[in-house]
Amino acid sequence: MDSAGVLVSDLCPVYAPFFGSMGAVAALVFCVLGSAYGTAKAGIGIASVGVMKPDFIMKALVPVIFAAAIGIYGLIIAILINDNVKKPIYPLANGFADLAAGLCCGLSGLAAGMAIGVVGDAGVRSAAQQPQMYIGVVLILIFAEALALFGMILGIVLQGAAPNAGSCQQLTVVPKMAPAA
Repeated sequence: MDSAGVLVSDLCPVYAPFFGSMGAVAALVFCVLGSAYGTAKAGIGIASVGVMKPDFIMKALVPVIFAAAIGIYGLIIAILINDNVKKPIYPLANGFADLAAGLCCGLSGLAAGMAIGVVGDAGVRSAAQQPQMYIGVVLILIFAEALALFGMILGIVLQGAAPNAGSCQQLTVVPKMAPAA
């Protein structure tokens, strides 16, 4: 492989990195959407509670912290996938595995963010009225966060389990197209 062309075969087509890149995008975008929704929805409850009990606001920030962590999970998977896509030989199977990893992490993060937002909103309101509810709300938030964590762990496993670059056989050099004048 040199600047004159790109190594391709049926197992390593030139479009294989597209699927991996879409996996990275899916992981980041869906996790950030879940994180944003969870933060906004829980923030509504915090703002409502802050009017009645301003001293409770610091305890009420727990759902926002949990929601923010979901975006980080998507970023981690996107970085891992991006490192795979940059390899000079990238089999189609790797592209599909990276797409699956990104979708797994991203959609899990979206679901967890929605759960954290709903629980956070209702939970901080109920804990402000009945302080004994606080521990139960935090436990529910932990279980909701675990959904995103499971998605991230499975994403790491999926993107690391793809076949290596040696699976590309019968490589041929396809010349690069000359730029149009």
